[in-house]
Amino acid sequence: MRMSRAALFVGAALLPFTASAQTAPAPAAATSGDGVKPLNFTHRTLANGLQVYAIRDTNTATVSVQVWYKVGSKDDPKGRSGFAHMFEHLMFKATRNLPAESMDRLTGDVGGYNNASTNQDYTNYYEVIPANHLQQLLFAEADRMSSLVVDPAVFKSEREVVKEELRTRVLAQPYGKLFYLYFPEISFQTSPYGRPGIGSIADLDAATIDDIRAFHATYYRPDNAVLVVAGNFDPAELNKWVDEYFAPIKRPDRPIPTVSTTEPERTKATHYTVYEKNVPLPAVLISYPIPADDSADTPALSVLNAVLSAGESSRLYENLVYRDQLAQAADTFMDSKKGTGALGVYAIMAPGKSAKAGEAALRAQIASLRDKPVSAAELNEAKNQILTGSIQGRETADGKASTLASSVVIDGNPHAADEQLAAIAKVTAADVQRVAQKYLGENRSAALLYLPESAKPADATGDTVAVSKTIAVKPLVTPPNVPVVELAPPNQRKPLPPVGPPVKVAMPTPVVTKLDNGMQLVVVHRSELPLVTAVLETRGGGALDPSGKAGLESLTADLMTKGTKTRSATQIAQAVESLGGSISSGASWDGQGVTITVKGDQITPALDILADVARNPAFAQAEIDRARTKELGNLKVSLSNPGALSGIVANRAVFGTKPYGHLLSGTPKSLTSLTRDDVMGAYQSVWKPETTSLVLVGDINENDARALADKLFGDWQASPDAATPTAPDANAAYPAPRVIVVDMPGAGQAGVVVGRPGLKRSAPDYYPAIVANSVLGVGYSSRLNTEIRIKRGLSYGAGSSLDGRLETGPFMAKVQTKNPSATEVVGLIRTEMEKLGTDPVGTKELDARKATLIGSYGRSTETNSGIAGILSSYIVEGVPLDEIKRFIPSVQAVDAAQVQKAAEKLLNPDEASIIVVGDSKQFLDSLRKEYPKVEVIPAASLDLDSPTLK
Repeated sequence: MRMSRAALFVGAALLPFTASAQTAPAPAAATSGDGVKPLNFTHRTLANGLQVYAIRDTNTATVSVQVWYKVGSKDDPKGRSGFAHMFEHLMFKATRNLPAESMDRLTGDVGGYNNASTNQDYTNYYEVIPANHLQQLLFAEADRMSSLVVDPAVFKSEREVVKEELRTRVLAQPYGKLFYLYFPEISFQTSPYGRPGIGSIADLDAATIDDIRAFHATYYRPDNAVLVVAGNFDPAELNKWVDEYFAPIKRPDRPIPTVSTTEPERTKATHYTVYEKNVPLPAVLISYPIPADDSADTPALSVLNAVLSAGESSRLYENLVYRDQLAQAADTFMDSKKGTGALGVYAIMAPGKSAKAGEAALRAQIASLRDKPVSAAELNEAKNQILTGSIQGRETADGKASTLASSVVIDGNPHAADEQLAAIAKVTAADVQRVAQKYLGENRSAALLYLPESAKPADATGDTVAVSKTIAVKPLVTPPNVPVVELAPPNQRKPLPPVGPPVKVAMPTPVVTKLDNGMQLVVVHRSELPLVTAVLETRGGGALDPSGKAGLESLTADLMTKGTKTRSATQIAQAVESLGGSISSGASWDGQGVTITVKGDQITPALDILADVARNPAFAQAEIDRARTKELGNLKVSLSNPGALSGIVANRAVFGTKPYGHLLSGTPKSLTSLTRDDVMGAYQSVWKPETTSLVLVGDINENDARALADKLFGDWQASPDAATPTAPDANAAYPAPRVIVVDMPGAGQAGVVVGRPGLKRSAPDYYPAIVANSVLGVGYSSRLNTEIRIKRGLSYGAGSSLDGRLETGPFMAKVQTKNPSATEVVGLIRTEMEKLGTDPVGTKELDARKATLIGSYGRSTETNSGIAGILSSYIVEGVPLDEIKRFIPSVQAVDAAQVQKAAEKLLNPDEASIIVVGDSKQFLDSLRKEYPKVEVIPAASLDLDSPTLK
């Protein structure tokens, strides 16, 4: 997995495919669920065995290119766990015709992106790019399929990056080991699925460069791959380019090695207890074996899974989290695969609650599914939620391509996703009970209690959980005469094909009107899919929290959906989720909002609920207490993560007593002090029609939107008791820069932040500033990621952010690295910040970083929720809504002189604070040599309510 990629729980199944001789429309699939159009694609198979699928969509200016190889972590050789995943990283390096990092230059630097993931059954590589760059991406994908370069220096560097990924995901995260290591290990005793895909540091160190070259020759071949292209393209051109670049790749004359994925049926329950250092709250996980994804029982299991865990009216949330307040979180993951998969059911306990109690509660919920049919309401709700989720998954070219590719690779059937939706529509309550009885019996369970080391009794040893010794593993196959490919000299490389003419799609035009009471209505009509996102946004967020009341606005916003004068929290969740929708509420620093997404034909009842939530919140004391307890549990988890804690500390160090200085969600002390009167006063002061906007994006026209808004909000008036909100003094001085070490003994990594005040969103130099920040730390090819990850392998990813808000927001450069590297990373960040203010940015680099911003923004406007989010942020940041059309031209107009000037002003490292959270004994001496005035604060003594943190 590369940056931001986590797919260890994504199930897959791989079955033989049926080749077609020529390009032709695919035969019609069975009708999918109501409101979901079947995927419309063409398919052909080249003579070398490569399967090619295409989905044309002229409503977008982008195209998605995906290549899925039928090899995954189940194919890791003996003694080489994590091998397929490490190889995935190397596929982004050089080929015979393309120097290292070219794939990122061809995607991120032109306004697109790329990524990849390693699953047990497959490894997939995917890009989204402006449509006129399609030919270049096809050339690049074919070149790395046929002629990957693996040299010793790159191999060594990227192996270090993978180790940092393991530390980031597994060792530094409070529950990393539970999900990434222990879940597969307790779930499988014979199948190679039982080996964690992330591997181990020892096995990564054991890998050799010859192993890597053999792996590519063995599995990365056209007859073991599926190519899917979706988006705006000319079909004839696509066929021509595929024939030109992929067809000449030779199909090896040797068979593709396969490994058995057979897992004997578990007939006797197993139980484990482990004690770990970084466990802020006890947890329990129960795993049940389920059939392969292509099983006729998968649709019923999908409905069962939704009944258990989809939304706040689901059984796990309603009973364990909400009603009994036994768990901080309770959820499932349905990990279906080519062979036997696993249904994981877990709970992270609430403070003071035991894992044993959580296990009993989880087992009781599973038993209820076996013992009694689900209700008609639950059945319909689950189906509607799955249906809406499927529609949302097809909003973009990338989503359509992924849906099709996974159907082909997982089930060997391109119509699988559509057919499963059709089958889900026919699932009965009896079907759900039948599969619960068949697959979720007590004797089929494997349970694990995950407990803090401090809770380990003196005479207890705990269980050792590891990869089963009976796992089927094959030795690495080394084909004869594996070629050693080298990067060709520049004059011998095949040139990149030309870029085509740009494909432009008009940016959305929001229609803005006002109701008679002053409330603003914003409508963006999009009819491509039957979906509508509605956001009710008001000005006034966490920046208004009074001194000593951190988290008040956030708590108030969270409670909006937790009960009205006529509906309980449970009734609100049930009402929305029965429509197949979702509802959420929350606060940013400058605003509060409530969001609902539903199918277009359900928007009227959905908006009725939204109006009730906004106008009539009850703020019952029991709900306040429940929400406060839950947030205290969330804090306990966050404060145990060095990466999260470093950001929290940096925020206070940068802003001190100013409005953005405290913790948005509140601290243990401040949350405990909040009263119902505080909450009611906060609500009345900001939720007024004259400061509120209703944003509707999707399958609804302006006239219908106005009629609904008038009906539901037209008579809304502000409370006569509303007070004018008062915030901490925004004119207070910024604190002097500090160097702070938060000592967290035994931390799996160090979280490093260099932060300082930035600028307002409405600032005249906003666009030069965000381009400067893009050069520094946005995207894979940014300077920070290049220096820290690519060149030195010191982190899984390095980046920076410049958060323009209503008032001056923060600049933050953030990295997680192994503890001994913390001082080096601080120095690298400061060096790159300083260089931007002293040295002009070259034209090529500047154009690439501007394209990164433009591409990301453009992709945000491809979905209803993305557009609604942009407009809502403009509302609370005081930015005109037609800025949505000006963003891209404004970025394009920035020049190198403006970037250097903005960087000189905003990125001077001497005006920044440095925060390092980690095991200080591994880096403090070296850091102190560079910064003699470093302050050391033990994590246990950190005072988040104090501007000094002490």
